Amino acid sequence: MELNSTTFQERPPHFNISDIIVIAAYFVLNVAVGIWSSCRVNRNTLSGYFLAGRNMAWWPIGASLFASSEGSGLFIGLAGTGAAGGIAVAGFEWNATYILLALAWIFVPVYISSGIVTMPEYLQRRFGGERIQMYLSALSLLLSVFTKISTDLYSGALFVQVCLGWNLYVSTVLMLVVTALYTIAGGLAAVIYTDALQTVIMIVGAIILTITAFNEIGGYQNLEKAYRNAIPTYVVPNTTCHLPREDAMHLFRNPVSGDLPWTGMTFGLTIIAAWYWCTDQVIVQRSLSAKNLSHAKAGSILASYLKMLPMIFIIMPGMISRALYPESVGCVVPEECAKYCGAEVGCSNIAYPKLVIELMPSGLRGLMIAVMMAALMSSLTSIFNSSSTLFTMDIWRKIRKNATEKELLLVGRIVTVVLVIVSVVWIPILQNANSGQLYVYIQSVTSYLAPPVTAVFVLAVFWKRANEQGAFWGLMIGLVVGLVRMIMEFVYPIPRCGIPDERPAVLKDVHYLHFAIILCALTAGVVVGISLLTEPPLTSQVKNLTWWTIPRGRNPPEFTLRKVSSRSHSSPEDHEVPASPSPRSRSWSSRFCSSPKESVDSSNSIQQRSIVEEPFWARVCCINAIILVCLNIFLYAYFA
Repeated sequence: MELNSTTFQERPPHFNISDIIVIAAYFVLNVAVGIWSSCRVNRNTLSGYFLAGRNMAWWPIGASLFASSEGSGLFIGLAGTGAAGGIAVAGFEWNATYILLALAWIFVPVYISSGIVTMPEYLQRRFGGERIQMYLSALSLLLSVFTKISTDLYSGALFVQVCLGWNLYVSTVLMLVVTALYTIAGGLAAVIYTDALQTVIMIVGAIILTITAFNEIGGYQNLEKAYRNAIPTYVVPNTTCHLPREDAMHLFRNPVSGDLPWTGMTFGLTIIAAWYWCTDQVIVQRSLSAKNLSHAKAGSILASYLKMLPMIFIIMPGMISRALYPESVGCVVPEECAKYCGAEVGCSNIAYPKLVIELMPSGLRGLMIAVMMAALMSSLTSIFNSSSTLFTMDIWRKIRKNATEKELLLVGRIVTVVLVIVSVVWIPILQNANSGQLYVYIQSVTSYLAPPVTAVFVLAVFWKRANEQGAFWGLMIGLVVGLVRMIMEFVYPIPRCGIPDERPAVLKDVHYLHFAIILCALTAGVVVGISLLTEPPLTSQVKNLTWWTIPRGRNPPEFTLRKVSSRSHSSPEDHEVPASPSPRSRSWSSRFCSSPKESVDSSNSIQQRSIVEEPFWARVCCINAIILVCLNIFLYAYFA
């Protein structure tokens, strides 16, 4: 069902000239930063376009990691789930602390040592053959459509629709045009620097709205009481679904009856987070663009500090929105919900935009529109660039074995447009998924498709005996089991308020976070079993490619990005890494020490860098990591 502005009971307030000026200024600044950053690297080379010349400092990397994960889907989704169930959803943000540290201290050194550009390429070097690489590239593109691009487009357009009264798809097209222009033109450098700008705007706008919202309900001390009293006038008789949860202010919830059981939030969530932060192209690509390992670590630390903020600036404002507007945000009667937001399953997704249009004064309302557009575009630009990288480097180069670099760059830009079209078609399905909670939809779909990838990557990095046969069949079996569960979710949706739950037991009694644990364990078991029953990997498939075999204390050899030859790649020997650089390439030291303007990439070469750090900066990173973990444990203990 298409959302249309006429389905809303209340028309949005008229925007005055100050709101328009703020929004226009934001767009001008955003485009200016995109153009400036695009000119800082050579965008006509693979390294320049896809890895920003591998010359990024820690602060834009950290800001980009945060902004990429806090797209409009999370802004809308976190606030909506907070409005529906309380603070427990903050665990999704705080769990990222430990996984981001694992990314910087464990996975990035391995990726740097292996000299790769994409995550599927790492598995290809690690295991040999091409089928795993092709499968993972295709899966990553599907996940981008189902859980990233479509959800961000829908949530961003929903926000603009609630605030401006525009048609959902008109809003979608407007933001797509602005976003795609500088992403397609500028590559990763434009994405990272504009992400840094988006982060500042998002934080400033969110702080202003949070302070205003808390003042409206009388401060933090009144939040719990106000939330418990947020009961709509129209309810479904003989039910309790209209009542706020009793454990709304608790982070850890019952492992059996909880909406977010603590067992799933501790173990299942860690599996999902490991896929997102340590193996997903969108995130890892930022860390691989760092000047050196210390900058990659510092970027992860900054992102971890920033991930502490959504609890206060997104989730709690969502709860306040339900407390202030229980009739619309907390509606449970399908006819009432359709009247307020156009979706019969619930209106919790409008919690954040509802606060903006009701509480923010002129000018600041325009700022918050800019904030949401910032969140949308920061996420979309990251996904567009990373998805085009995956398709170009891991799929198109196999189809067109003699493709020129100019052709690869053109294809990378075209695939962005195709992904957008597919994502827009998927948007209507999101409107009535998972009781209207967008964030639950995102996490549940991820739980069905991502755990096998996590299992294979962890075993690839930490277990030298894992081989191609085990990894491939582990991924295949995990995919089949995950798809069966995901299809069942769409066939048997969660019943609405007042309707008995007659779904199969595997849906009703096995939480999606618990299913992630089962699926990951199943995949790991298949990988281990088949690997032990088949030939071990060759030495060339282990050297520089596992945690135990990366070079330490010296500069690793230089790698050259493989050109796809016309012969078969089914044999692992075909993937031997050249030990010496191309004659046309400059030395490693001259490339590492040169400025972005001086750096010139030769053909398709992607140079490997040292994982050796300066002792001082290594200690600074370690001290901050310890402080970060202590802060995270304190927050968990305080809200548990």
